[in-house]
Amino acid sequence: MKFDKQELEKKIRDAKDLSNEDKSILLGLLNEKKTYGLVWEDSTEDAFEQLKTQLPILREVKERQIVNDTETENYPNHILIEGENLQALVALTYTHAGMIDVIYIDPPYNTGNKDFVYNDSFIGEDDAYRHSKWLSFMEKRLQIAKTLLSERSVIFISIDDNEQANLKLLCDEVFGADKFVATIPWRKRTAKSDVPHGLSQDYEWIICYANDLFLAGVEKETRKYYETPDFPDRPWRVHDMTTQRSSIERPNCYFTIINPKTGDKYPASPNRVWANNEETFQEYYRNDRIVFPGDYDFLRISKPVLRYWKADDEKKAGDLFGFTSVSTNLPNEVGMTQDGTKDIDAVFGSKVFGFPKPLSLIKHLLKIATPRAKDIIILDFFAGSGTTLHATMQLNAEDGGHRQCILVTNNENNICEEVTYERNKRVIEGYTKPNGEFVEGLKDNNLRYYKIDFKERKQSHQSNRELFHEMKDLLCIKEDIYQEQHQFGSLPLKGKERMIRYFAENGREMLMVYDTRVIPFIVKEIEKMSEKEQPLKIYIFADGAYPYTDDFATVIDKVSLVPMPYAYYRGIKDSLPAVEPKKEDNTELTDEEQKEMMAEAIEAENNEKTED
Repeated sequence: MKFDKQELEKKIRDAKDLSNEDKSILLGLLNEKKTYGLVWEDSTEDAFEQLKTQLPILREVKERQIVNDTETENYPNHILIEGENLQALVALTYTHAGMIDVIYIDPPYNTGNKDFVYNDSFIGEDDAYRHSKWLSFMEKRLQIAKTLLSERSVIFISIDDNEQANLKLLCDEVFGADKFVATIPWRKRTAKSDVPHGLSQDYEWIICYANDLFLAGVEKETRKYYETPDFPDRPWRVHDMTTQRSSIERPNCYFTIINPKTGDKYPASPNRVWANNEETFQEYYRNDRIVFPGDYDFLRISKPVLRYWKADDEKKAGDLFGFTSVSTNLPNEVGMTQDGTKDIDAVFGSKVFGFPKPLSLIKHLLKIATPRAKDIIILDFFAGSGTTLHATMQLNAEDGGHRQCILVTNNENNICEEVTYERNKRVIEGYTKPNGEFVEGLKDNNLRYYKIDFKERKQSHQSNRELFHEMKDLLCIKEDIYQEQHQFGSLPLKGKERMIRYFAENGREMLMVYDTRVIPFIVKEIEKMSEKEQPLKIYIFADGAYPYTDDFATVIDKVSLVPMPYAYYRGIKDSLPAVEPKKEDNTELTDEEQKEMMAEAIEAENNEKTED
């Protein structure tokens, strides 16, 4: 709908039946209205409303843990979270803010054919707010996802024609139009004949947005560089010095090259002249850029060629050296939906999931997203059948990578337990195809299964203490440390889990200090230890922001202190819906006030124990 804003403003100002207050409100609304972009009726959902009173935490389901020997091998720890992805994303805001390198999601397409559930109800094609509900649903999740992305990150979103145009505008608003990279067409099927108007919609789309340091690429064919005594430490290659141009097109390049050392002559062909003129040739020769036949025994050439230095190639290519840019035209090996169905049917021996994306598609996206990095973190919060994790593990097996994958999905129709988890469990442990062929497991991977749980959203002394005790699994995920140790230096910890816990593996370590009375004992142990490359991370209970820095003064260079659960509240507060603040929720106290509060709490606790 088009309208003249200035004319409408004039009509409001001149309206005699409106009070000044009404005019002010209407003018305010008019000026808030977008002049270009996406407008929709915002709506809420149960998962969002729950976050107004509840804080999300994660609990590991130990019996579903698949862990190989991590004492000697540093296998990637993949994470599967069962629960509403909006709530899982809030929890991940604390553990992975600014750390995710690749997001791939395949959200519901909102076709009206029972593919999109909103507040436990399927959204039908005749729902007047069908598109608004979908946009509200997506916007909340993408806003949080944005905070998770690293500086070199990229997000890929699969979509079809039902919401493609709306999604593009939504992503322009959430990520910024300047972050748009490309829309990649993916062929999902071969043409069908029984389609409306006789035009088969065979393609879906993958919308791609990225941060500033993102640079896609695919490996080039390996170039052959030579190392010779006449140019020590200066590897070089050669390239044809002619061009497919005629002497009529480039008369200045139609000349005879003479080898100054031997006098041998090399005339240009009238139909394929030299790529440079005579003056440029002389400059190349003075700079050792010309290689003649006979200069090197290992070179089989019949005419002069041009020498290129490896250092110049690297400088010119920058971060893409050894790689080349990527076309949105997907390679032939990227399969269609039928290939995705074959992938998952091979694992289960039967059809357990409809319309899965093929492994080859996800592997291609992961490969081009970070051509140089093989230790990235990948997130898929519409995990479905778990193809993204399967593709991650296959890619690691092929190129020796250490990519880590985080999956999030609800358990509607038992999909998380019976499909997402079971598929990747079989991929890790090995499985037998329907034809009897056994596929070896990708055992160099760990998989940990978590469920979303909640704690009441308030910050009293007691609730803070309870929350910190419930955050063990979140902190293990955040630090990527899972092996609990029962000795810290000479300090035995077994049976003292309510006071202190210590986790360490593969050179990484952290302490969780629940009772501040153990601080002097911890400090004594740290004093004995030599300084390490990374300071010891210590999560310590505090009602506010003060992490007992003074108590660690003698070892302050060896530790990194984090007050809990204060740091958690601070980390996720921007992702939570706003609520009317209560007086007890205010933790922004001075250091002295926080010390006094803690001292009073400890004294009260001691008095209770004495009375008991």
